[in-house]
Amino acid sequence: MRITFRVALACLLALGLNATVEAGESQKRRVTKLSHDYTAAYTLQRVSVRASCFPTKLKAILAHIAVQTKRKPIITSGHRPHSGTSQHSHCYAADIRVPGVSEKRVLAAAATAPGIGGIGRYCNGLVHVDIGPKRTWTHCKRR
Repeated sequence: MRITFRVALACLLALGLNATVEAGESQKRRVTKLSHDYTAAYTLQRVSVRASCFPTKLKAILAHIAVQTKRKPIITSGHRPHSGTSQHSHCYAADIRVPGVSEKRVLAAAATAPGIGGIGRYCNGLVHVDIGPKRTWTHCKRR
């Protein structure tokens, strides 16, 4: 009699636990995290240009520029670890050019990008974008 009682009790416990697990599984929500791959929105000028450490915010800015100009920006300079206090040293900046698009149009697209920080203009046609503090500048070296 004791063995029969133990078997019946074990079966009831197993059924009860199984029902609880099934109820918990039916209430679980399936959450699909969508992440954008912004790397298709730009190209690197050379293999040696470091851009793999760019934060999503900077990639989104580059993607915004690509959408606005209808051309992919080419990154000429990305992460430069030994560049002092520059945003490049933290991997927060990129120097770009957009072939076939005027510098003025690239600057206008960068200015409307969400999360943009610094926007710089170099006299050789390159445009600097970063996610640091908001500021603008033009840098031309005199010869």
